[in-house]
Amino acid sequence: MPADDGTAEAHARISTHILDTVSGEPARDVYVRLERRDSEGWRRIDEGRTDADGRLRYRVPLNEWQAGGYRLLFYVEPYLGRDAFFPEIVVAFHVHDAERHYHVPLLLSRYGYTTYRGS
Repeated sequence: MPADDGTAEAHARISTHILDTVSGEPARDVYVRLERRDSEGWRRIDEGRTDADGRLRYRVPLNEWQAGGYRLLFYVEPYLGRDAFFPEIVVAFHVHDAERHYHVPLLLSRYGYTTYRGS
């Protein structure tokens, strides 16, 4: 790991994890977009795909991460298949303290999902 010389850009601590509750396996390669609400509506601030462990850690510069409304858009249809009942899932949440870590997991099945504030 390189030494921290103070020049590395700091990033917010926001992450997600998708677990397929039917297979008991992580949902790999699922596209997830992170958006922030502003005066003109929703604006994309980061996006990515879950890794082999079903996880995605966003790299949002601290100047883009502040208290306010956010949402994650999980595009699960390619993972679940064309007959998915929920082709995409939107999870909206509020950030009250931008200094804290925010982890928003998704427990996924073909006909349902659950989410919660993780740690």
